[in-house]
Amino acid sequence: MRWFISFVFICVSLSVKADLVIEITKGVRGALPIAVVPFSNKSGQGLTEDIAQIVADDLLRSGDFEPLSRSSMLSLPGRGEDIYFRDWSMLGQRNVLVGTVTYDASNQSYKVQYELYDVQAQQRIVGKVIGGRQNQLRDIAHAIADSVYEALTGNRGVFSTKIAYVTLEQGKGKPQYTLEVADADGRRSKLIFKSPMPIISPAWSPDGKRLAYVSFESGKSAVYIQDVSSGVRTLIASYSGLNSAPSWSPDGSKLAMTLSRDGNAEVYVLDMRTNNLKRMTDHWAIDTEPSWAPDGKSIVFTSDRGGGPQVYMMDADGGTPRRLTFEGRYSARPRFSLDGKTIYYVHQRNGFNVAALDMETGQSRILTETEMDESPSVAPNGSMIIYATQRQGKGVLAVVGVNSGSKYTLPAQFGDVREPAWSPYIKK
Repeated sequence: MRWFISFVFICVSLSVKADLVIEITKGVRGALPIAVVPFSNKSGQGLTEDIAQIVADDLLRSGDFEPLSRSSMLSLPGRGEDIYFRDWSMLGQRNVLVGTVTYDASNQSYKVQYELYDVQAQQRIVGKVIGGRQNQLRDIAHAIADSVYEALTGNRGVFSTKIAYVTLEQGKGKPQYTLEVADADGRRSKLIFKSPMPIISPAWSPDGKRLAYVSFESGKSAVYIQDVSSGVRTLIASYSGLNSAPSWSPDGSKLAMTLSRDGNAEVYVLDMRTNNLKRMTDHWAIDTEPSWAPDGKSIVFTSDRGGGPQVYMMDADGGTPRRLTFEGRYSARPRFSLDGKTIYYVHQRNGFNVAALDMETGQSRILTETEMDESPSVAPNGSMIIYATQRQGKGVLAVVGVNSGSKYTLPAQFGDVREPAWSPYIKK
């Protein structure tokens, strides 16, 4: 039990508040050059957000693009007909994005028109008009970045998604734990729940509208589900002993979790339609941290039944688990890739790092390079992993590109932050 208790409480010794700050730590050679021109403001209003800068920052974070600096731009066109393609070709740009912002006083809303062009072909790739109020300008910028990303890579962008994370503020009085939700770039953080006792293991529902998490507010662990918009909370599991590690089934009807109600830490599945609770594992060892396969047919989890923490998989209907990881003394917190072909997990070799296990070949590769990496969570398009790590004795969030290898961190302005969870695409 010692390794499990240590893991749980290491994960909650943290602290921060407000927005997170993006710091690019590793770019990618060969990233696509793109010019994101400052959008022309024809609204007659002062804009609270720099839409083009948000788009450029989003694309840069993906690791797939290298936006041109504004100081290198020879002109600032706002419409396609104003683009001098020779200038952008001379600057080595493959694509150029331009846009114009106007204002409709009758309904107090903005219209943002954007156009993406192929510089060599001198042809428009995509162009749209998005409307919204002033407090939606940042949403509009993320939507434009998603559109550009998909148009040029063929893959859906994740810039309009959210991240959840846990913070701890240590003041003169009692510590204050908070569960926060922010944009994928760490901005516009929103308080979901706070407590003087630890909060761990946030997990998004498949529709992105609810969070399951573990709170120790009553003096012992309990699993709750909370609606992100309304704040309504529902107590799901508060049995004697351990209640931890909730994980949603892909259809949102079931919740896998770890309970010790029968004396030992085992994996259970709760059918939330019928309230039926099914015990999935039955072993003297500790079985914990369940996570569903994308097709809902299997569950991976962490167990020390082989002498130390390793990753196992079992059918979602039950049956005998089979071991997946064999290298190193510690492999834990497994999470499937979008296509189910890869499992990401925390692996101890020289330090604790995030690794990727190819389900077909059984081969693993290390994705991160720091020494105390934990809690990996996969972006909904499968291109990036967000995880918690340490930097100069401070807890920060970090993101690594699965294929590109790009890296950036999301440190808090004050204190530490842990337990990240990347949202799915949010259904509206």
